[in-house]
Parts: sequence; C-alpha cells; structure tokens
Amino acid sequence: MNSININIERLNHLLKLYKLSKDDILSHLNTEFKKQFKEVDVFKSEIKISLLKKIDSIFHKGINYYIDPKDLKASKEESIFFRKDKFNAELSLGAKQIVNQFEEEKIALSALSKLSDLKIDRILPFYNIKNNPKKVASEVRKHLYPEFNYNKKEFLKSLINELSEYNILVFEFIETWNKKEIANINGFFLAPNFIVVKRNQKSLRREIFTLIHELGHYLLNEEEIDEKTNEDSMDGISFNQVEKWCNDFAYYFLIGDLDSTIINLEQASSKNDYHHDLIVSISNDTNLSTISLYTRLLINGKISKTHYKIIVDDIRENIKKREEHERLEREREKVKALEEGRKLGGGIAKPILSPLYIKTIQSAFYEGIIGEAEFCKSLHIKPNKIDKYLQ
Repeated sequence: MNSININIERLNHLLKLYKLSKDDILSHLNTEFKKQFKEVDVFKSEIKISLLKKIDSIFHKGINYYIDPKDLKASKEESIFFRKDKFNAELSLGAKQIVNQFEEEKIALSALSKLSDLKIDRILPFYNIKNNPKKVASEVRKHLYPEFNYNKKEFLKSLINELSEYNILVFEFIETWNKKEIANINGFFLAPNFIVVKRNQKSLRREIFTLIHELGHYLLNEEEIDEKTNEDSMDGISFNQVEKWCNDFAYYFLIGDLDSTIINLEQASSKNDYHHDLIVSISNDTNLSTISLYTRLLINGKISKTHYKIIVDDIRENIKKREEHERLEREREKVKALEEGRKLGGGIAKPILSPLYIKTIQSAFYEGIIGEAEFCKSLHIKPNKIDKYLQ
C-alpha cells in the first residue's frame, strides 16, 4: 500500500499550532528532500505514506495521529502557542518543536501525577513586577539557594534539586551537533510549574542564569519563551518590564550579599584596571559571568558605555579563541585515536533529571499506570539499571 487516507483537519490543526503556512511546509519539504512537492501533493485526504513520513519529520506525531478521525480544536490547555501570540524570540522551527515536545510532556506528567495521587501544588507565593526583585530574591534565596559549589554542573544540579523540593519541575533539552532544526531559545516557562533550559556545555554560567531567570517567570506566573536571558549586553538592559524584572531577580538571587561589594565599587577606569581581578573573583564565587557583572556595573553607572563595550568585546574575543582552541584539540585527539585504532571516549550528553520528575515516574510505576519499558524509557535507563530507581 503506497497511499493512506488521513484526516486533513489534523494536519491543518498542526499548522495552527506551529503557526506555519502551507507555503512554509512546502518550503521545508522542498529544501530537505530532492523531490519538489506542490500543494496538491500534500494537502489532500489521500496521501503517499512516504510523503506523510516526510511531513511527520516536522511534527513528530506518528502516523496514527493523522489517520485518527477525531477532529481537534485549538485549545489553550494544549499549547502555549494557543495561549500567547507573541514571545521574546522569533521562534525557529526547532524552537517550536522543543516547546511542543515539553508541552506534551507537561500534559502527560500532569495526568500521571493525578492518576497516582501525587500532589504537586505550588508552595511559593505569587509575585508581580511591582514587587522589588532584590527583596523577592532575598526571600526566595532562603528557600531555594543550595550550598555553593565551584563546580558549576554540580551547582546546577543542586539548584534543580532545590526547585524540586518546592514542586518546580526543571528539564534540560540538548542540541546535538547534527540536529537539523536548531532551537534558537535558551529557556522557557510553562505554567503551572514547568521550567525548561537549554544545556549549555560551553557556558554553564549562562544556563544557571537562564534557569533562575525562568524561575522569575514562575514567581510572576508569566509564561514566556526566551531567546536572550542573560544580562550580558547593553541590549539586555532595555528588555520589557517582565524580562527586566526576571533578569534583576536572577542577578540578585545569584550574587547574594556580594551585591554590596558591587554597589560600593568606585568608578571603573584604567586606574583600577576596571576592577578586573575583583570581578573575576566575584564571578567565581557566585557563578555569575564576568560579562553579567560588568553589565551590572553599567546599570549602576559605575562604568562608561565606551569602556564597557571595549571590555565585553575583549572578553568575548577571548572566549571565542578558547573555544576554537578546544575545538582544534578535540580534532587532534580524534585523529590520534583513529591512528591508534581506539575509540574516543565520551558520548551523547544526558540531561539532568529533576528528583520531582523521577518521583512522578516512580509513583506511576508503583501504581501500575506505566510498565517497566515506559519507566526505563522515561528515565533514559537500561532495564538492568531499574533497581537503582526503585529503592
């Protein structure tokens, strides 16, 4: 059987969900695949299975989705794309795919928690942008700030664990080097308690800041998808009120009492080497980036825009050189490993799993709602490792 009958309204529903036109779909198909498709080939009730699979490479719904006779209506419960019209990013297709993936995850986990009688009620109070972000950060820090760790990945894990204690689910998404559709976002918040951040192996400080920025959205109960979340450019200072509040909150949450040191600094100039050594020291002691700290100096009027730009450009250039050096080292190691006939260590990075997520999956398994196969798939583990998660 080369063709199959589909419910064309379901395809139209996906176009609304992703905010794509028919021309967008055709453009994608005709860019990705050799054969050139026309509207008459794609948007009809009987379609070639091979073409349907190509279409589903965009939406990842599975063939059964398209043949289901039940029509779907745009629902705010289904997606943030039906709840909001504008975001802080011009979303790429890859970004829309990621957001939709976690929106579905949120709905599925909500169902599992209800079926297994697992209560995930909000514990922290609601705030609004009229609340002082520094004061809010001080209050929330008492509950959520973990023991500081100079190992940034361990510190990130600790943050995720602390948020879990307050019924806030945190997920990482990972962009592999060979992924066709790249997500142009750093993170997003989905009500009521879902925070998703991009794994940033090159800059865990950025990922940490993004996580706390999205925590700000959670506290305000303001759903958003963010491309820029770091206070690391002059552009970042002119964000809208909600974004500025979340940036300020993230800064104050991470810097803690050391903010008084930043406030009391004299004007940065060549005479004091622009406080370089102190800024690096504070960066190490807070896991805030040096660029973020210099941006705070700019906000506080402690450095001129001209000097700020020179310093930040220099920092970015050094980062670029370091990353290029690391890339060349990896390439040399690959060649050496190939010559010596050995496999290069390392593999695909795994996301950090929130304890609250693990608890939800465990509860569903104990209640018989999911089986062993789904349990292992959800936790990215092999069946022989299952006992480790059933203690």
